[in-house]
Amino acid sequence: MNEDIKNLILQKIESYNSIIISRHIRPDGDAVGSTMGLTKILRDTYPEKHIYLVNEDFSDYLSFCGGEDTVPDGIYDGALQIVIDTGTKKRISNIKFVKAKEIIKIDHHIEADPYGDINWVEDFRSSACEMIADFYLTHKKRLKISPEAATYIYLGMVTDSGRFQFEGVTGETMRLAGAMLDCGVDLENLYANLYSEDPDSFKFKSYVYDNIRITEHGVAYIYLDRATQERFNLSFEAASSVVSELSGIRGSLIWVAFIYNSKKENIRVRLRSRFLGINDLAIKYHGGGHNMAAGATAYSEEEMRALIQDADKLLGEYKSTHEGWL
Repeated sequence: MNEDIKNLILQKIESYNSIIISRHIRPDGDAVGSTMGLTKILRDTYPEKHIYLVNEDFSDYLSFCGGEDTVPDGIYDGALQIVIDTGTKKRISNIKFVKAKEIIKIDHHIEADPYGDINWVEDFRSSACEMIADFYLTHKKRLKISPEAATYIYLGMVTDSGRFQFEGVTGETMRLAGAMLDCGVDLENLYANLYSEDPDSFKFKSYVYDNIRITEHGVAYIYLDRATQERFNLSFEAASSVVSELSGIRGSLIWVAFIYNSKKENIRVRLRSRFLGINDLAIKYHGGGHNMAAGATAYSEEEMRALIQDADKLLGEYKSTHEGWL
């Protein structure tokens, strides 16, 4: 079935002269890597076509990857729109996507909104970049890949999998990552851009370790309000990444970061877990995503406290019925 979809997507790409590629708002490494990687592959393969990367939302910490394009509205009328790594229409970082003649959705989140004319969704994948790597290898006799494109794709694979630690990483994931490395990924330069930190970031981490809270059953959480973000001069992306700092606490199988979003005046929630799923919890609080990695939104501190209580109850029930967790 998926081979048929991949073949159909290539047929659509080859039949259009103008192609627009977009991702989700508040882009992470997977959203940036998958869209920039596919854009580069298509530009190298089809230099006669007009391939555009169009998004309204950007990422400061991934600015080393390059910029975006702007296109006049008239381009959409006869264009193919490809949206990657975006589960629902409301999260697409291009409000004009609906004007395109046809829409292709490529995504690895649990299916909630099949908004594409063609929907290629594989929620067992660790990243959307894994799907783009698979798409390239399926059609490698017809598609061209450069070290730059392979680097974008590898970037998304390594970041969305937590350096290949998270749920969804399989032998196939590693084989696809290896195939991208074989295409000339500059690992030293990539990792220097991704993981080198300013000295002030270590002061922020110290603050985080001093302010982590842990519930009765082991939910680790932290709230970064507006004042804290201003104190440490944090971008929204940098504040959101704090959830990864909570993951190594023994006995804590759910960790939650609450980040005040000054643009929308709500509280953005990052949920992660080990062994047990938290996607249903995220859905209850206006979000969703993967089984063990999801996002949500709290519209008040009262709702934030309710989410913590629900997470603690969920974890307590899990621990009472399972053995072998750390």
